Amino acid sequence: MIGNEPELGVAENYRRFSSTEARGRSPLYEELTAAVADDPELLAFLEALPPAKRQPNLLLATVRFLAGVQPDHASFREVVLGRRDEVATTMIARRTQTNEPARCATLLPALAAIDGPLALLEVGASAGLCLLPDRYGYSYRRAGEEVVRIEGAPLLPCDVLGPAPIPTAAPSVAWRAGIDLDPLDVADPEDLRWLECLVWPGQPGRAERLRAAAEVAPADPPRVVPGDLVDELPALAAQAPKDATLVVYHSAVLTYLPAERRRAFAAAVGELDAVWLASEAPSVLADLSSPPPTDLPDPPPGPPPFLLARDGHDPVAWVDGHGAWLQWLGPDTG
Repeated sequence: MIGNEPELGVAENYRRFSSTEARGRSPLYEELTAAVADDPELLAFLEALPPAKRQPNLLLATVRFLAGVQPDHASFREVVLGRRDEVATTMIARRTQTNEPARCATLLPALAAIDGPLALLEVGASAGLCLLPDRYGYSYRRAGEEVVRIEGAPLLPCDVLGPAPIPTAAPSVAWRAGIDLDPLDVADPEDLRWLECLVWPGQPGRAERLRAAAEVAPADPPRVVPGDLVDELPALAAQAPKDATLVVYHSAVLTYLPAERRRAFAAAVGELDAVWLASEAPSVLADLSSPPPTDLPDPPPGPPPFLLARDGHDPVAWVDGHGAWLQWLGPDTG
């Protein structure tokens, strides 16, 4: 069953983003979003937008897309209020479509545990970069030392907290496709620039990995169909080859859906002969059959982790939302 999260006011949402999401990851965005939360004019601008278009990531990326990275609140504020129509138009036209290929590093152990070959179906796929886990390289590290390397480019680093069943090779993928409301194309310079603007300042490794993954995708681009993830799922899933195991997965997607659409998606996946892997904020996934522990041993700095769960109810691992680390919770810890 899919749970629901309480909605926050605009100021509270920006304050929470500053203190829990950006802290330890992007000092500039921590500072800017904290300042937005205390700025009546900026809050009034945001509150005039549709509720789904008030997100911190969307505003931050829009300002960067239109005017570059702004070094302080004064210059950020000047862009928003001085170009308010252009900012509002861009925020309404664009979406928060972060496509972080490093998330494949936290997904790979779960994929490798599934009998293959695999048919991958990602919902909220953006430009489809997370549909290519078999085409990247991986460097899994424990206590600073590399324990497993899978050669490839880009090389995605991931810290492993404790024992985990880290694979030594990527799984075999027979078919891949995705769904997104507004698919992006990394071969389109403006779409790629938008994806780059969604990477936070102070994270050069993420920007480099994005550009490297964007060079891999065009050689054999994954198919991403436009549409709603609930409405399009049955027809697209039916196209997967019958001799492959269908895996439906997503990361940081359900949090953007209202409760009724989350429940509808869970029901739609339940009708399929598929493995379902969900990587979301733990508050989004409710009624787990085996509730995960509430504390992490020596948690890395940064925002709260995502929970990787199988079939909507079985916790598999705590993972970093951008793929930097994982802590396995499943019975096979390797």
